[in-house]
Amino acid sequence: MKLTAMSPRDSRIAAIVLLLLAVGLAYFVLLHWWFVAPLRQIGGEMADLRDTHSRYAAAIAEKPELQQRLAALGAGQAASSAFLAADDPNTAAGDLMQRVIDVVAANAGGNRCTVSQKMPLPSPPASPGEPYRKAAVSISLNCDMEPLAAVLQALEQGTPYLFIDDLSIYRNPVVAQQDSSAGLEVQFSLSGYVRPSRAAPAAAERAPDDAGVVP
Repeated sequence: MKLTAMSPRDSRIAAIVLLLLAVGLAYFVLLHWWFVAPLRQIGGEMADLRDTHSRYAAAIAEKPELQQRLAALGAGQAASSAFLAADDPNTAAGDLMQRVIDVVAANAGGNRCTVSQKMPLPSPPASPGEPYRKAAVSISLNCDMEPLAAVLQALEQGTPYLFIDDLSIYRNPVVAQQDSSAGLEVQFSLSGYVRPSRAAPAAAERAPDDAGVVP
């Protein structure tokens, strides 16, 4: 096989191509992986740090406003009519029983509806850091259907916010045999939340300092 000699022009082109390939290979082997790539990585990390720093600075700048809003929120909760007026579960339980008596009297409307039994229930222990404490009572009524519906609605739809649980409605068969117009026997537990103590808003104000700022 006879080899054809390259023309001077082709030789120059081939030499230039080989030189470019050698320069490119030398750049990647000797310069890019040792200097350029690490510098680019450092530049990216610096950009991330600047972004994180700006977010921290913005959050710190908003801290006084956040503390004011938390304090206002805590004060609003303390003054809210959604909570029971008393700040002690035992006192609140007594208020709950009196509220049931008042609601029954207001909604009886000349029909049969009386409170046959009322007693406070043990208050569950408050969880650590939980500002809301619960007060609960057990209620028994002897009621006709119409006033009973009005009483239950008035308890759950009014303020403070109250919650009816473990509702049981039945007709006593012994009494029903003696009096066919006897009312229904109703039993349920009624609960509400005690107004937060004054220490709760202060704890809320300290929360950002204790928890830190999350970017």
